[in-house]
Amino acid sequence: MIVEATNYFARDGQAGAVLQQRRKATEIRRELGLDPGRILIRLEGNGPDVRWECSFASREAYEADMAARGRSQAFADARKAMHILLERFERHVYEGDS
Repeated sequence: MIVEATNYFARDGQAGAVLQQRRKATEIRRELGLDPGRILIRLEGNGPDVRWECSFASREAYEADMAARGRSQAFADARKAMHILLERFERHVYEGDS
């Protein structure tokens, strides 16, 4: 199992806009036939304002998902719009411990 996690650290006053933009990107994922994953919103602590996570059955499934995103102009546009709202962005990819 592979898990991709992306962390969105909003510029001052942009947390709501970051959440809306992540929701937009999630809808594009649905339109592409991809798993929408799940959006998490920070309630406490110093972590990212918004986090997105998605699980994949295998490395191949993850790579196919990345390729589908890479072919999508709508997803590229959403990504570009998101980065304007961010102070910092992180992507982490994990493998499940068997």
